[in-house]
Amino acid sequence: MMGRRISYRDAMREALREALQADPRVFLMGEDVGRYGGTYAVSKGLLEEFGPDRIRDTPLSELGFTGLGIGAALGGMRPIVEVMTVNFSLLALDPIVNTAAMLRHMSGGQFSVPVVIRMATGAGRQLAAQHSNSFEGWYAHVPGLRVLAPATVEDARGMLGPALADPDPVLIFEHAQLYNMEGEVPDQVQVDISSAMVRRAGTDVSLITYGGSLSKTLQAAEELAALGISAEVVDLRVLRPLDEATIMASVRKCRRVVVVDEAWRSGSLAAEVMARIMEQAFFDLDAPPARVCSEEVPIPYARHLEEAALPQAPKIVTAVRTLMGQPA
Repeated sequence: MMGRRISYRDAMREALREALQADPRVFLMGEDVGRYGGTYAVSKGLLEEFGPDRIRDTPLSELGFTGLGIGAALGGMRPIVEVMTVNFSLLALDPIVNTAAMLRHMSGGQFSVPVVIRMATGAGRQLAAQHSNSFEGWYAHVPGLRVLAPATVEDARGMLGPALADPDPVLIFEHAQLYNMEGEVPDQVQVDISSAMVRRAGTDVSLITYGGSLSKTLQAAEELAALGISAEVVDLRVLRPLDEATIMASVRKCRRVVVVDEAWRSGSLAAEVMARIMEQAFFDLDAPPARVCSEEVPIPYARHLEEAALPQAPKIVTAVRTLMGQPA
């Protein structure tokens, strides 16, 4: 299939433009999405193309404009709400968790909330503790939400359309270090928002990850191959609902597993993935599951400390070699 090479940022912008062109009910709202062109330049040029009714700059109130987006969805619109960073989304937890996620249940199925909420997540850019967290695992805890983490340019281009077609709320977490990444995108993009994806086939160990950790995990798999260890890399992509079938198939094939998660270890999505593996595939394992997560500290500002706090390819390689009984 023919394709082209574009950046993650441009892929997201193309997806937004396509959605706005296809459906007059779709509009984008958030801080600096209009005149400024978006904090990460994703919406640059869209205000000029679609006008202020479709590209709406909001006040600095995540609680307020997220609630407005949910109300617009209930009123028949298809809003895309952009929250500048996942840290700021904590100010909007009440409308996201207590309203959007629960209204179908609370109304006995009478109402759905077809809102898409996009936000940047993750660390690695020296923005210090209050702008560097990975809270997508928190949201994946909540019934009623679909949680997506596009880690490739193709997924960035293809996930927004299906998310807008979902009658229930969808959260899209875009790792901020991915916006400049370039990748191949086919002319016809078809991405489902239900399944994980095996990004690299292997036989000795299953490396399960998502989002900004995918590239580090693939790098680790390359280094492991040079050591004679065949690593399979599974990109979760969809954090809720988890694609258990793909996870278990990989674990049963490789019989060893390391989960890589930029969130903190305690109460992490990695812990949930490991628990499900132990529940469903315990007797298929040749070694206890392991995980590589961020250190249990607020993310430091200093670059060398930030890098030390986050999962990195060498940490993943060491975890796998330990699992394989090899001296590091």
